[in-house]
Amino acid sequence: MLFNSFAFLFGYLPIVLAGYFLLDRLTSSASWRLAPAVWLALASLFFYAWWDVRYLPLLLASICVNYGAGRLLGASTGAARKRVLVAALALNLGLLAYYKYANFFIDSVNAVAVAAGAGAGSLPWHGLDIILPIGISFFTFTQIAFLVDCYRGEVREYRFIHYVLFVSYFPHLIAGPVLHHRDMMPQFADPANAHPRAANFAIGLSIFTIGLAKKVLIADNLSPLAIPVFAAGATPTLIEAWIGVLAYTFQLYFDFSGYSDMAIGLSRLFGVKLPLNFNSPYKAANIADFWRRWHMTLSRFLRDYLYIPLGGSRHGEALRYRNLMLTMLLGGLWHGAGWTFVIWGGLHGLYLVLQQAWQRAFGAARGYCWLRWWPCVLTFLAVMLAWVFFRAPDVATAWDITGALLGANGVSLPRGLASHAASLAQWGLHPAFDGIRWIELAGPGLPVLLGAMLLAFKAPNTQEIFFLYEPAIERIFQPTGRWAFSWRPTRRWSVGFAALFVACIFGMNRVTEFLYFQF
Repeated sequence: MLFNSFAFLFGYLPIVLAGYFLLDRLTSSASWRLAPAVWLALASLFFYAWWDVRYLPLLLASICVNYGAGRLLGASTGAARKRVLVAALALNLGLLAYYKYANFFIDSVNAVAVAAGAGAGSLPWHGLDIILPIGISFFTFTQIAFLVDCYRGEVREYRFIHYVLFVSYFPHLIAGPVLHHRDMMPQFADPANAHPRAANFAIGLSIFTIGLAKKVLIADNLSPLAIPVFAAGATPTLIEAWIGVLAYTFQLYFDFSGYSDMAIGLSRLFGVKLPLNFNSPYKAANIADFWRRWHMTLSRFLRDYLYIPLGGSRHGEALRYRNLMLTMLLGGLWHGAGWTFVIWGGLHGLYLVLQQAWQRAFGAARGYCWLRWWPCVLTFLAVMLAWVFFRAPDVATAWDITGALLGANGVSLPRGLASHAASLAQWGLHPAFDGIRWIELAGPGLPVLLGAMLLAFKAPNTQEIFFLYEPAIERIFQPTGRWAFSWRPTRRWSVGFAALFVACIFGMNRVTEFLYFQF
């Protein structure tokens, strides 16, 4: 069930909301105060089962085993405690490795065998018939963080129903954000959050509508420009490559930003504040700033549970660079089982190493991004280049598109620009039109791309519109902290958002999955 589907908007969501608040009203006694949380947990499990009911037992087994391991960690001491942690982490990572990486490993071994001269009939292994359970990366990472914090003695909440809800909570379950128990479980345990509030509905529906518009009106309309360029064997020319890569760069931006907004808005309807996960990353002045703004909860997880345990920056520059590379390589592999994702992670690791080395040698760049524009442009181009490998179906296609961006496949124009040949000829230009025929520049794609670029670079983001928050990065991740409204609904605002929602409904002629669902 997709957030941008009619079944969700007009079926699932109203029923879950009505049941949640009705149970709060009907069960005022202390013995029934968990009823709204139980209802929301059951609704979240149903939401997951809607995708493929065969994997619901897998999710439930993962929840039960990890909850039991967390309780055991809390009761254990010394070496026994460490053994429990190692066993629980091995089980989680083993499950993730089987479902997500088994075929990647088999394909890599077979590729090496073929390169060594083995025939097709003598390959070491055959691929496994595995269907990736949706959301497995997110609920696995969420529980790994919980286990590590149990080992560190940082967990105080062990109520089972709150843990089930913490892992399976439907606004985040499929594509994040990566939740932390410290932020979420106290909110699930607070009975006041089950009381309906007009402010929560006003801001929740507004943020959800903005996210829906990002997905339906922007991201989905950029997809037709990107798909033909990234097709295997497409060999795009210079302008086609730039159009396709830019289209995917902003498609992913608005698709993921839209999902993050929709998740925050949906959760706010239930009185629960999710952590921010997206903060105008294309405005970043350097690559470290980009990772403080892009998929913020994943960046925090990689920092706290991988980079710092590896040693962080505590043991000299050489080991710091090693830790950065390892963190980003594993972060790339987390996104997908393929060498393209490994290269994408390696590129970002290299970017971070180069940035740290530059700052060590010459000092950090001074001034704001809008006063010194070149760091923003350089960062954006580096990120865009890495997205080529992130999106491409294989390494060969990624290299071909990278070469096309530099003109290796020629500079002919797409056929959609043929009508402008006469005006170009006036300037002494006589371009050929041998490009990819399927790019439809006459449609909404190109104007939407230009509008998307303007919004990403110049418009305020969602939290800048709705919230004032302390600038410290850690405060952003603490939704129970000191937040203040900078916005109040007005009649004009309500009419405008109603019109935007109706436009999204009419734009949902084809319901598409969010790009991060594949991870």
